[in-house]
Amino acid sequence: MTNPEKMNISIKPPRGTRDVLPAESEQWQKLEELARKTLKSAGYKEIRLPIFEQTELFCRTAGEGSDVVNKEMYTFADKADRSLTLRPEGTAQAARAYLNSSMDRLRPPTKLFYMGQYFRNEAVQTGRYRQFNQLGLEAFGSASPLLDAETIAIACDFLKKAGVAEFEVQINSLGCSTCRPAYREALKEKLRDRLSTLCKDCCDRYERNPLRMLDCKVEADQEQFIDVPGPLDYLCADCESQWEALTLALGQLRVPFAVNRRLVRGLDYYTRTVFEIVSQDSRLGAQSTIAAGGRYDNLIESLGGPPTPAVGWAVGLERLLLLLETPPTTNVDVFVVSTDVDVALQVATSLRQAGISADLDFPVTGTKSRSFTKQLQEANKLGCRWAVIIGENELAKNEVALKDMRIKGLQISVPIADLPKKLRELT
Repeated sequence: MTNPEKMNISIKPPRGTRDVLPAESEQWQKLEELARKTLKSAGYKEIRLPIFEQTELFCRTAGEGSDVVNKEMYTFADKADRSLTLRPEGTAQAARAYLNSSMDRLRPPTKLFYMGQYFRNEAVQTGRYRQFNQLGLEAFGSASPLLDAETIAIACDFLKKAGVAEFEVQINSLGCSTCRPAYREALKEKLRDRLSTLCKDCCDRYERNPLRMLDCKVEADQEQFIDVPGPLDYLCADCESQWEALTLALGQLRVPFAVNRRLVRGLDYYTRTVFEIVSQDSRLGAQSTIAAGGRYDNLIESLGGPPTPAVGWAVGLERLLLLLETPPTTNVDVFVVSTDVDVALQVATSLRQAGISADLDFPVTGTKSRSFTKQLQEANKLGCRWAVIIGENELAKNEVALKDMRIKGLQISVPIADLPKKLRELT
């Protein structure tokens, strides 16, 4: 007898995670295939990285004062009491792999991309989960602003090919270690008398990294930053030259952009170029960013490597999928209909081995087939182009009846041995 208490138990995915069911997973596959094709065409090569890393990696790169490190990381101790963290972002991982694998010895730039699942314990919003998927691109070894422009152009190309109708590229420069200190002091001077009206996080960031105050998500605080100076006002000669070259290159590549003087990124390793690609589509909810990235010329050095300029970006795939129309389902080509399940399975298997997708109707219990009518209804439900019908008469003649499911009454006899060839001729 079934235990009624067990019947009432409903185990759901943890908050911030979700199941991707078959109809949606096909859309994921198409997007991933498009990403690989687009990035490989620009010379980027795929890298696959671990799901978890030593916690120190993210503390050293993202910054001890960042929200990612302070609030959002899933950190745990293993059996040897080592601190490990489920990866919250991919750039630090790619940088570690770049160093560990001695890719710094290759002729620059080293162009890499990756896709996978990432983890942040943050507020769940439309298209934003605690377990989420990102596509990331990283280019190591070149300080050229033309590489910055290329990465931004590639991101735009990918979004357009994916089917995003409208978006805006916003860019800014955070300067470098030469000019940023002067900007930090100017920003602190401007905000010193406003600290009592700002949120706790902003007050904490005031000493650690005042630039990150501009990334505050509290609307009342954002109103306090409208008149503050921007880093573009404090660029040194080298950063100014980089900025001018970037904007010129984007124009030459016909990438429309807007300068957002208060744009910063949430991780401490960014230098010079930062950018976001945003959409005002209501399907994204309160969050408008689809892709974001920038330059991080000091990251490799912070991990113990040689000075290595680098630039990259990431796209949140769940948020991107919200903007795309659901594509038609890719259907199975052939449905095998037979009074004998064993025969149907043999024929379906032979078709699959010949590169033709095929399915059949398995009985719920036992080995007895359902009626031809029920099986053909199933073929229609799956959207199959062809039905291969094998009745007793066909078995006796060692042939099948090939039925075109789109044209009523069109049915031909075909020897079983010739079936794959005939199907290729007709499709």
